[in-house]
Amino acid sequence: MPDVPSKSERGSRKRSAAAPARRDADREAPEQAREHLSERKDRILRALVHLYVRTGEPVGSDAISQVVRLGVSSATIRNELAALEEMGYLTQPHTSAGRIPTDAGYRYFVDSLPQTSRLRDPGRREVVDFFGQALADVDEILRGTTHLLSRLTRYASLALAPSRDASSLARLELVNLGSVALVLVVFDTGRVDKRVLELPPETTDEQLDRISRGLSERGRGMTLSGARAAVAEEARAASDPDRAILARVTDELASIEEPSHPTDHVFLGGVGNIAAEGAFQRGDSLREIFEALERETEILELLRDATTRPLAVTIGTESPVTGMWDASVIAAPYGLGEKTLGTIGVVGPTRMDYAAAIVAVRAVAERLSEAVEALSR
Repeated sequence: MPDVPSKSERGSRKRSAAAPARRDADREAPEQAREHLSERKDRILRALVHLYVRTGEPVGSDAISQVVRLGVSSATIRNELAALEEMGYLTQPHTSAGRIPTDAGYRYFVDSLPQTSRLRDPGRREVVDFFGQALADVDEILRGTTHLLSRLTRYASLALAPSRDASSLARLELVNLGSVALVLVVFDTGRVDKRVLELPPETTDEQLDRISRGLSERGRGMTLSGARAAVAEEARAASDPDRAILARVTDELASIEEPSHPTDHVFLGGVGNIAAEGAFQRGDSLREIFEALERETEILELLRDATTRPLAVTIGTESPVTGMWDASVIAAPYGLGEKTLGTIGVVGPTRMDYAAAIVAVRAVAERLSEAVEALSR
């Protein structure tokens, strides 16, 4: 079986190999050029991006003249296209073909989108219906949310779950089930963890209720590790038979601290949409993005970065991660008031319907924050 090159080797190979014209032109346009596009260049560039996203075919001057009334000849439009190519916003895959956007062209288009757009009625109803359901905990909400977002956008969707380390306990109690008790841990993020606790044979209902009240009073507002340490200290100072129960509660809290998945966990939805999407320029981009989704490492890097901004749009070569895939990621944070808990977003080709995807991500993130806040009450 042939050796599989590492991620760094693949990236180095791509950067050094002879590349299509699009790869040569995918560079950031100078900041001053982006700020001083004439009105005509602005309209031509935005029309070209819109047409290319819709059709996937290089766009020529005739196509632009049909959708934008500029009052100039096709020759003038061709001159403007050549100027935009020189500025780094466009590239020409073939000499006789039309032009397609570079990553800088997509960036200009995204930055020019209105901030007040809303989901269309069918999408808005789907969002309202989903979040109107009775959802038990944040993990259930995030799983459903990723599938909702992938249906709205037809791209793969992902969500960064809240970290237990950054969460506080809203409830810590023992639920009497007869010969056993349920250790119920509810975080302020809405995450719920349960563990079954075997009770000493001599345990009484009154004793269990008293211990549970004490756990509830002392644990509320603490981190999981802080609560575990406090219960362990109480167990050392307690007398039998309370000591045995508190020691077992400590062990169960420790088992919750050691989850089966990493502390930062990514939920994925609609990954099959990537395979169905024909907009990836290179076949190996599709393979690499599947590999990255499986590893989670690169995805986590992008999602953590998105927690610091109201909405993050990362296009192709703007990031070493997405640049290797020829992909774009749109992500927005969700949380409790001013406290950010995680991010929700979509990943797809650079030839993405940015306007629709941005509106969907923003709308879902807002409703997700409301749902998490409702769970924490």
